[in-house]
Amino acid sequence: MDLQPQEVQALTPLLAAEAAAEAPGAGVDAADLEQAVWVRLLEHPDAALPPEPAGWVRGAVRAEARLARRRVRREAPYATEPPASHDAGPEPAVLAAERRRVLRAAVGRLPARCRPLLALLLSPSDPTYREIAGELGMSQGSLGPMRSRCLGCLRRMLAAEVAPPVRRGMEP
Repeated sequence: MDLQPQEVQALTPLLAAEAAAEAPGAGVDAADLEQAVWVRLLEHPDAALPPEPAGWVRGAVRAEARLARRRVRREAPYATEPPASHDAGPEPAVLAAERRRVLRAAVGRLPARCRPLLALLLSPSDPTYREIAGELGMSQGSLGPMRSRCLGCLRRMLAAEVAPPVRRGMEP
C-alpha cells in the first residue's frame, strides 16, 4: 500500500483515539493496538487505501482488540518453582548467589539500550510487561523483540566467557 505522508498524518489522530477507546476493554496498551493496526495496514502492499479510511481504521482497531481479548483470556501464568530443599546444605545457595552475581555483572556490560530492560526483568519485584513498558517509555509490543535481541547478546557474551566442556572418553 502506497500511503502518502498526508494520509498517514490524517489517519494517525483517528487511530490513536480509536485505540485509546478500545484498549481498556481489551486489556492491552493503546500503543500496542495502534502498532498492530499499522502492521495490518502495511501488510498488503498491493492493496489500495480503503475508500472510507475512517471506517476501515475503526474496524481494524476493533478486530485487533478482539484478538487481544482472546489472547489475554488464553494466557496463563507460569507455574512457580518448588522451594529449594533446606537439607541440601549451603552449597546450592552459594552457587545460586554466584550465578546471580555473574549474570548481573554481564548485564552491566551489555549495550546501553539493553541494560535497563534486563535489569527490570531481573528485578526481585517481578514487574509485568505493562509496568516495564511504562518504566522504559515504550510500547508493550516492542518489549518482546527487544528482549529477544538483548537476551541473544547476553547469551553470546556469557558463552564466550564460559570454558567449553571437557571431552570425555575416546577423542577422535
